Amino acid sequence: MSAHISNERPLPDKVLTDIADYTLDYEIKSELAWSTAHYCLLDTLGCGLEALTYPACTKLLGPIVHGTVVPNGAKVPGTQFQLDPVQAAFNIGTIIRWLDFNDTWLAAEWGHPSDNLGGILATADWLSRSAVAKGKPALLMKDVLDAMIRAHEIQGVLALENSFNKVGLDHVLLVKVASTAAVGRLIGLTREELINAVSLAFVDGQSLRTYRHAPNTGSRKSWAAGDATSRAVRLALIAKTGEMGYPSVLTAKTWGFYDVSFKGNAFKFQRPYGSYVMEHVLFKISFPAEFHSQTAVEAAMDLHAKLRAIGKTAEDIKKITIRTHEAAIRIIDKKGPLNNPADRDHCIQYMVAVPLLYGRLTAADYEDIVAADPRIDLLRDKMECIEDKQFTRDYHDPEKRSIANALTVELIDGTILDEVVVEYPIGHKRRREEGIPELLKKFRINLARKFPEKQQQNILHAALDVNRLSNMPVDEFIDLMVI
Repeated sequence: MSAHISNERPLPDKVLTDIADYTLDYEIKSELAWSTAHYCLLDTLGCGLEALTYPACTKLLGPIVHGTVVPNGAKVPGTQFQLDPVQAAFNIGTIIRWLDFNDTWLAAEWGHPSDNLGGILATADWLSRSAVAKGKPALLMKDVLDAMIRAHEIQGVLALENSFNKVGLDHVLLVKVASTAAVGRLIGLTREELINAVSLAFVDGQSLRTYRHAPNTGSRKSWAAGDATSRAVRLALIAKTGEMGYPSVLTAKTWGFYDVSFKGNAFKFQRPYGSYVMEHVLFKISFPAEFHSQTAVEAAMDLHAKLRAIGKTAEDIKKITIRTHEAAIRIIDKKGPLNNPADRDHCIQYMVAVPLLYGRLTAADYEDIVAADPRIDLLRDKMECIEDKQFTRDYHDPEKRSIANALTVELIDGTILDEVVVEYPIGHKRRREEGIPELLKKFRINLARKFPEKQQQNILHAALDVNRLSNMPVDEFIDLMVI
């Protein structure tokens, strides 16, 4: 005889109610969080503008039905598209993530919290244009910064102690959850509706990490976050209609997320939601490279200069030892053929070889024309990655969150160069003073890729002062970035 199964609807899982209560009720008081969100917004938009110079990205953009323009729809920066908020979120989210150059969060799970800006900005712009059309006030850019801080926090806190990659799920699951909450607040969901919306995000099908790993690494990893943040907008809008949620979506025996997708384990939490993640987020400033390799690339640039100083080149190298942390070995230590740009920017050996050879690493260096240089694979074959246990411990230490790499080069003539160790990349909180001027330089460069001089100056005038930007209507700011 089968056991009795209760059909009494349970109270919502605590994970759902905690997210809803934080999203709707928490007051953001941290000046550091607001300031960092401002820089994050600029950097994220700049990354999207650079991506618009790549046809592999732009072929995915625009409306579902060619030629469609949505009245009062959201505009996609750097383009002429005006779309419904779901498709606009896909467009914005895709350009943000395409080049692997926006911010990063590293913990038990990793990811890129600014991916959520796709859904946030599309929704805020659509709401603003719709309000103005009715004679009502638009949302302000401060509302966008507020939503960014909350989305960063939800994605990042869930990632601190919970590894989704170890069960084969992609980190964009957390983008979907965080964007659903942030967008839900923007569109005015009640507490119950927001709980329902977040439950829909968890009960949804989740992306496998197949496209991030050999032998299947491919370009979906560049639009997966756009897909996730756009799906979040769709789910929040569904919840807005009063559609029901699934209160024990995580804990339900057999059918819940924990049993189906998380090997029966419940989520663990290191800290309550606040503004910690935005305060500590990592910026990719110097190199469009998977973040676990950022310090390795910086070390390789240093070694390139040292080789030149002694009259040597990368062709004089016999062996390269990369002392690194466990996550880097698991994700980007890659041997064998590299089949496309997405494959190459997730290979630490490739990302070290290019700067050793050329003294640079740009997004263009992942393309076939550079990858065809036979010296790159010859150098890759000379590299060995070894785990440093202390590097791994420091990677997980909430007070350090280092991403250390150390490179030792042995030359054919027997010379061994001094090991170059870089613990914190320039985009780390510990290097903010050094990093922010470079971040702003990166933003200016990216503006110049798409806009004429006068338009660049108008954008800079509006964007660089956080107080001026915060009080600007969303639709007016986005109009500055339309081609």
